[in-house]
Amino acid sequence: MFADFIKRLTQPDPAPLPDDDARLALTALLVRIARSDNDYAASESRLIDQIVMQRYGLDADAARALRSDAETLETEAPDTVRFTRAIKDAVAYENRLAVIEALWQVVLADGSRSDEENALLRLVASLLGITDTDSAMARKRIENAPN
Repeated sequence: MFADFIKRLTQPDPAPLPDDDARLALTALLVRIARSDNDYAASESRLIDQIVMQRYGLDADAARALRSDAETLETEAPDTVRFTRAIKDAVAYENRLAVIEALWQVVLADGSRSDEENALLRLVASLLGITDTDSAMARKRIENAPN
């Protein structure tokens, strides 16, 4: 279903993604981090819906549809290294930094951080060109946000 999208994304020197494609790719990263501990809970999928509703101004139905497409894309996407590097080349820095914050929301949603989640988030941040300092600041913003 997403073979053409992935092919365009992983070509050498990909063109910047249109907004809808960038949303899909970044949402797929949220799904990948949620699945990284082998426990993709309903609470995590609801949180992803909330994040994309807030970030992209979507209603609940559109958010669920985007997440559903992202879940499919995530299963078809290449390994995290290639997928994330492709996103780095095709998505503006400020959007990549914002997605790190959203990834921390997903990781911290269940109140614990697994070693798998930590390792994947560290890898994703690095591959997206986000410094450890910026990632740590994003995590602190999420940890200190009122619930």
